[in-house]
Order: sequence, then C-alpha cells, then structure tokens
Amino acid sequence: MELTKVPPHNLEAEQSVLGALMLEPEVGSSVFEVLQPEDFYRDNHRQIFLTIRNLFEQGDPVDLVSVAEGLRQSGRLEQIGGIATISQIARSVPSAVNCEYYARIVAEKSLLRQLIRATGQISERGYEPGEEATALLEEAEKMVMDLSQRQVKDGFESIRNILLHTFEKIETLYANKGNLTGVPTYFSELDRMTSGWQPSDLIIIAARPSMGKTAFVLNMAQNAAIRANVSVALFSLEMSKEQLVQRMLCSEAMVDQQRVRTGDLLDTDWPKLTRAVGPLSDASIYIDDTVGITLAELRSKARRLKMENGLGLIVIDYLQLMSLGRRAESRQQEVAQISRGLKGIARELKVPVIALSQLNRGVEQRQDKHPIMSDLLESGSIEADADVISFIYRDEYYNPESDKKGIAEIIIAKHRNGPVGSVELGYLKEFTKFVNLDRQHISA
Repeated sequence: MELTKVPPHNLEAEQSVLGALMLEPEVGSSVFEVLQPEDFYRDNHRQIFLTIRNLFEQGDPVDLVSVAEGLRQSGRLEQIGGIATISQIARSVPSAVNCEYYARIVAEKSLLRQLIRATGQISERGYEPGEEATALLEEAEKMVMDLSQRQVKDGFESIRNILLHTFEKIETLYANKGNLTGVPTYFSELDRMTSGWQPSDLIIIAARPSMGKTAFVLNMAQNAAIRANVSVALFSLEMSKEQLVQRMLCSEAMVDQQRVRTGDLLDTDWPKLTRAVGPLSDASIYIDDTVGITLAELRSKARRLKMENGLGLIVIDYLQLMSLGRRAESRQQEVAQISRGLKGIARELKVPVIALSQLNRGVEQRQDKHPIMSDLLESGSIEADADVISFIYRDEYYNPESDKKGIAEIIIAKHRNGPVGSVELGYLKEFTKFVNLDRQHISA
C-alpha cells in the first residue's frame, strides 16, 4: 500500500514566525520582505499572518488582542480555532531574536511546494494529446525561472555604497581616458559618440528596406567578435544561418556576394575567401535562426549561452518578427511587451542588446526622407524602452544623382546617456560592408 506523500512544511517554524511577530512587531519590517501569506502551509497560519501584516501596514498595535479582533472582524476567528489558538501561538516562542531564521525556513518549504506543483503541472500536460515537447520544455523552464526570479529581491542600497562604486568607475574612466567602456563597433566616430555599446542597454537600429541594416549589425557583430574577442549571440528571424554566414564571409573577404551567389567566382576570389574563414571560424559568434522565436525562448537561449560560453552582445534581426508566445490584445501591445522584455534581458544579462526594427511607409511620402522617431513601426513603446535609437539613411537610394554615392548616414536620434547626431560611413554594397570615413557631424 503506497503512502500519500505530505508536501514539505515546518509547522513549528510557521508558529515561531507568527509568535515572534506578536511578541516584537518591529521584526515585521524584515519578515514581510521574505514571506507572503501563501508561503504558509496551514491555512490558519495564513489567515493570522495576513491579519498581522494588515495591522502592521496600518500602523496599529500588533498583539494577542488586536490580532484576535482583526480576525473577528474578518469573520475568521472561529474558523482558525478561536482566541485559544492565537494565545497558544503567541506563547510558542520565548523571543523574536531568531524570527528571520524561522522565516527563511518557511520560505524554503514554500519554494519546494511550488516546485512540486510546477513539475506536477508539467507532468500532467505531458500526457495531453497534441502537446508539443518543445513548447512544454519552454514552459517548464519559464516556470522554474519565474520561481528563481522571485527569490531575488533587490532592496535599498545606501547612497554611500553607490557613490563608492560610482567614484571607482569615474577613476577607471579617467585612467583609461579615450578608451571605450562598452562593446566596440570599430566605426571610430560612432564609438566616439557612444563609447561602445554599453552593458544593459537596448539599442534599436531602424531603416527602410535596402538601406543595409542587416549588413550594418553583422559588420558590428563581426568586428566585436573578431577584433575585440566578444562573444556574440545572433538571432536571425529573417535569414537562415547559411545565408547569414555567407554574408559575413563575403564581407570579411571583400568578395562580391553576387558572384558567390551565382558561383561566378574569379580566381582571385578563392584566396580571399580562404583567408577569411580562419578569423570567422575562431570568432565566438553563435547563430540561432528559429523562425518566429518567442521572447521566452530568446531569453532562455541567451541565459544558457551566457552560462556555457559567456556572452557580451546580443543581436536580433529583427524585432517585429518576434512573437510574444501568447495572445495579446493588439499587435502594438505585443510589440510593446517584446520591447520591454528585450530591455529586461539586457539588464538581467548585463549585455547590450541590438534589435533591428522596421520603419513605416510614411518615410516614402515625405520630401525629406531622413527617418525620424515617429517613423518607427509600432513606435510608442520602442521609443520609451530603448536607450539608443539609430537610423540608417542612404541618399543614393532615393536620388540616383546624389553626390553621396557609397555613403551611409548613421543617425543617433535618441541617446539616453550621451550625444545625438550623425556619422557618415562608407557603404560597399557589393561586399555588404560598412567602412570608416573621415567626415562626420555630431550635435550634443
């Protein structure tokens, strides 16, 4: 005969927490940060804890009489066993000195029960017809990660400590005057404006089709990985891994990609391609081309990559092709949640996240076709969440007689912690490659 398993709990620890709160209510400041009513195994204890917390938050006295009265007013006093139960709990602990320790025991048992519930739900769903293993795996990981995140509680930190860290950073910047503090792009004027792409920043790069936005981010990813030894995650939602690598190879080798696509290679192309294979294969570039990847999948894969191989930069091509993975009221709301989620990933993993974005067709209707912030597709939330918003503009695309042929303008329209303005780069379309120019314009 199989015995029913009892979920993890510690009734003595629960009673000790409640008794300590009635004995010395001031310990509530720390206990209420650790515990929620649902962390208590016994329902009676949940009701008593909730009543104590309500009294504490209202600034009322917390003792045997006030707790009993609070339970009486809510109609729960008799349900929990009357004043005798509260009295017994109040006498169960002689001192509140170990209250935080008891609270951690209660929290630990609660977490174990939550894990058991989560795994039970996953187990049940595994038996359901038509359930996809990959979707179930993603949901399982999300459940566990959500539980893990609940255990991380960021509290207040004194300005004294923050000032110390800030001053140390200023001293480091002074000692490395002129050096970059973020991931370098190796486009000198752009790096001068940004000091490199900064950890925890969300960078949006937007352009109309055929402006070279994919080429631009691939060039930056290559430069960071090959020249600065940065580990890069590339999430390609539009192009396959093979197409992406072919582009990078042509760019690195300076070989016309049209000749590569058609197989019409020159004898001089082969040595260039061969030489380019070495640095690319040694680079820490990891590519995922999952179509319609969800925010949860992307976060999960980025976390795993950081744990296994390190991670210094995330590139997403492009934002509007991502999926939230659940129903949203509108496409705008879905993009808003994705945008907010990408900013969250940047902060959590402490890496810059570069996401390409589309521009709406309104650009084409204007005489001046330089992009502006309102041109961002589903723009409201993107504008708010992004630390940097940059546009790419090539005049020759619209004006065949332009005197700026082969030149791309990189417009920094928003820069939360630095200057805005524009930088001009050379664009070698046949190689899908951006290169430095000497001319630039920056406005503070």
